[in-house]
Amino acid sequence: MTCASPVSTLDQWTRPLGVLRLSLTARCNLACPYCCPDSADPPGTLTLDQQLRLIRVAARLGVRTLRLTGGEPLLSDRLMPLLAGVADGRCTPGDPLVGLRDVALTTNGVLLSEGRARALKNTGLDRITVSLDAVDGAVAATMAGLRGGRSAGDGLVQQVLAGLVAARAAGFDPAAGDLKLNAVIQRGVNDDQLIPLAELARSQRMELRLIEYMDVGNRNGWRMDQVLPAEVMVQRIAEHWPLRSLGRTPGGTSRRWRYHDEVSDVGVVASISEPFCGDCNRLRITADGQAFTCLFAAQGTDLTPAMGSDQELEHAIRSLWQKRSDRYSEERHCTADSLPRAEMAYLGG
Repeated sequence: MTCASPVSTLDQWTRPLGVLRLSLTARCNLACPYCCPDSADPPGTLTLDQQLRLIRVAARLGVRTLRLTGGEPLLSDRLMPLLAGVADGRCTPGDPLVGLRDVALTTNGVLLSEGRARALKNTGLDRITVSLDAVDGAVAATMAGLRGGRSAGDGLVQQVLAGLVAARAAGFDPAAGDLKLNAVIQRGVNDDQLIPLAELARSQRMELRLIEYMDVGNRNGWRMDQVLPAEVMVQRIAEHWPLRSLGRTPGGTSRRWRYHDEVSDVGVVASISEPFCGDCNRLRITADGQAFTCLFAAQGTDLTPAMGSDQELEHAIRSLWQKRSDRYSEERHCTADSLPRAEMAYLGG
């Protein structure tokens, strides 16, 4: 396939399309209450060919970062063939996938064995972000929705730690940003884990990204008083280890800080207290082909009718993005919002 140069695609606020978050499954092997995953995938899950077509067309329209998500993407039998197809395209002159600079994966780390980590690296994955919301077993069990209390939580923490070791051994280098740790912080539930999580990440010389508890979907019973603002998180960590600001890169989700001793970095994703809608460049596509231009959207746009050809799909995505004007996080406090919204696990976060 011969392709022209990538086209810059802008929305109503002149925000370029730059990141594609593609969900491979809505299923998960954990049951985090803030995420509320489904027990089964929606009907009409995209085929491998359809997923590759989506990624190619998105790259043609300016996408430079592909992030594979879930649910838990390591549960998907489509993951490895998809990575292989993307890797082939990135090495083929004239293929739009040559323009992809970054292919990343978000996982809870439970299934990240040594063999799996090596296979991911060998099949062209550039980066892994592992989610862990607590070091203490009892708190980890609560955040993951596990039965069995502290014992189950301790087991989860050990599995995730083993996954981090496996990823590092496979060549995902934390110092290069190839391996990061995510944690959702909910006031009164796991905010006492801030310092233990920072200690863990520092011991691994790994960036820790702290995420404000968000009002995604309708199942999690979100309330504003459950949000610990990013500024407070940074202050608490800085009381133990001094930090200096690195700012936020255009289109990035996290404002970053570096420890004075240069051990590693801390990022804060402040969708509630410090919205960053102004340069949001992310398009989310669910496992069944629904496109969402905002994490907090009430409904998506079905792309499956346009899957017949690259031209049809390119027209559908370009049209959707050019009409985009959403900036929910910036408008959260000044608009009445009682509409149902898609759930986190379905959207892929």
